[in-house]
Amino acid sequence: MSMKTAEAAESPAVMQANRRTHERVTATFDVRFQEAQDAARALRAYSLNLSAGGLCLRTRRSYDVGSRVRLQMTVSGEDFDIEGIVSWVRDDAEAIGVRFVDVSEADQARLQRVVTSFKR
Repeated sequence: MSMKTAEAAESPAVMQANRRTHERVTATFDVRFQEAQDAARALRAYSLNLSAGGLCLRTRRSYDVGSRVRLQMTVSGEDFDIEGIVSWVRDDAEAIGVRFVDVSEADQARLQRVVTSFKR
């Protein structure tokens, strides 16, 4: 294995991709933060991709890894009110990764249906 390949195999992006348990699809939609201070910090947020376990958001401001956020979003006609934890931050891309937490079985099933609809 070359040094370049070894470095790539250990990069955070590769390790993150290997830890995902849900398929991600490209999906662009508006996301609203429930807490007023989060809405003011984000200024504008929209998704870049979505899975049943989380999403990538484009924001104007970064968040600390580990921060809890409450999100409201409407995807393919389905309304979601979901809590998540910021898993990663990319300030240069103005993006954060959010892992959903405490999702009900019903919402988990709805999220999976929405993700599947984007694959068609």
